[in-house]
Amino acid sequence: MAGSDKFSDLDSFDRELIKVLRGNARATSADLGEAVGLSPSAAHRRVKILEQKGVIAGYRAVIAENVQGKQGTVFVHVTLQDQRRETFEKFERAAIACAAIEECHLMSGEADYLLKIVLRESLSYEDVHRDVLSTMPGVSKLVSQFSIRTVKMA
Repeated sequence: MAGSDKFSDLDSFDRELIKVLRGNARATSADLGEAVGLSPSAAHRRVKILEQKGVIAGYRAVIAENVQGKQGTVFVHVTLQDQRRETFEKFERAAIACAAIEECHLMSGEADYLLKIVLRESLSYEDVHRDVLSTMPGVSKLVSQFSIRTVKMA
């Protein structure tokens, strides 16, 4: 059904507003309007519509790593024992319930999932690996990669 999804009717103003908001989610309506060639009220109205449609799914604050007590980031490639729907669903439920897992992505390629784990002061990767990841349902193989530093963040 072409044209029926929430993204198909975005015009150039909407796309430019999204681009500006990606760079600065705190931009005022006046800032947005000036950047895309609309009045502040028109820019505000369009942003509200984009939020209502679910095109803009939310806003977030990026907190400095040293404030959070961050010790490091680990990316873990997870391969499951089989490709049955039940195995995927059980693994995903466990990943969603796990506070140590910040992000979980279903992947194409060799591994089935890519996990992002942020280690805090009281959390060692040894503990996460032993007590969480290796006990998750359906896990056959774990390959961990430690981030040296973040070069760019969304």
